[in-house]
Amino acid sequence: MVIRGGEGSGVTGSGGHRSRAGAAQFGALGLYLADPCTEESVRGVLEAVEAELRANVASADPFVTEAAGHLVEAGGKRFRPLLVALGAQFGEPARPEVVSAAVVVELTHLATLYHDDVMDEAPVRRGAPSANSRWTNSVAILVGDYLFARAADVAAELGPEAVRLQARTFARLVHGQIAETVGPRAGDDPVAHYLGVVAEKTGSLIATSAHFGALFSGAAAEHVAALAGYGETIGVAFQLSDDLLDIASESTESGKTPGTDLREGVPTLPVLYALASDDADASSTRLREILSSGPLTDDALHAEALGLLRESPALKRARETVRSYAEDARSQLDPLPANPARRALESLCDHIADRTS
Repeated sequence: MVIRGGEGSGVTGSGGHRSRAGAAQFGALGLYLADPCTEESVRGVLEAVEAELRANVASADPFVTEAAGHLVEAGGKRFRPLLVALGAQFGEPARPEVVSAAVVVELTHLATLYHDDVMDEAPVRRGAPSANSRWTNSVAILVGDYLFARAADVAAELGPEAVRLQARTFARLVHGQIAETVGPRAGDDPVAHYLGVVAEKTGSLIATSAHFGALFSGAAAEHVAALAGYGETIGVAFQLSDDLLDIASESTESGKTPGTDLREGVPTLPVLYALASDDADASSTRLREILSSGPLTDDALHAEALGLLRESPALKRARETVRSYAEDARSQLDPLPANPARRALESLCDHIADRTS
């Protein structure tokens, strides 16, 4: 999947990171666990997930094991397993099914990354050579397929409901990729189309993560539904905030050089708002003119567009959209008890709303 999602340095390593280090790592995502017992429970799930990921990418063929373990070893934020672990706090988080559910969503996510890199022709992923550049596109595609198969195998052990939900999530991921590849059709609103792509490609698997955590911990049905809604909405909000960071950040906070999407011609939300604007002032008119030309490979035009976007009403409107999604995500938590896990999920809403202000 081509949607960019901040796959930088990991929140969880291969185990052993605790206490103060753990708080700092969770803080990197804007998620704060003030309760030591909850943090210990979440960390226990994440450490078990690391071990299970390695076990599940292993194959009788050493080459397949190496290629399939490539991104596992490269690390990552493990955001989806984290939401599984937090969702499980509304039931019995020590149930072994919770770890298996987290493995399903992370294997699915990793599989999409192998396919992403082929479509993007990306040379690097998580600071290491991408699988397609290290081996070939064909190998990367096949390894992604292998990881999807491993995810389905683990889901089968959890029962038919897990298989059904994982399959439907996979279908949404593919629908989102197709929609992005084809682009908006004649008469479609480009902004609505883009938001739909983000919901399918990013929100769907994050929704399943929170859903799985609650479901397999034995949480109440209304809590399962609330967490699934929260996951989808916060997933969209997080992706949109990354769009803004690509423009507004003066650093590499978004995990890439600012303005990368502009240079590559990726139509993110602020760009779409700018193109849809009918503002007649000179800056808005000039910005639409530059953005309409496609990928901004010329350094001077790129710098000009980046400067105009940073001062544009389009960026302000995109910030308001992100904040709206973050607040909507928070409202999805209303049916949940006011425990430390809910407060942690609310802290993520605050972080996303504030990180691009």
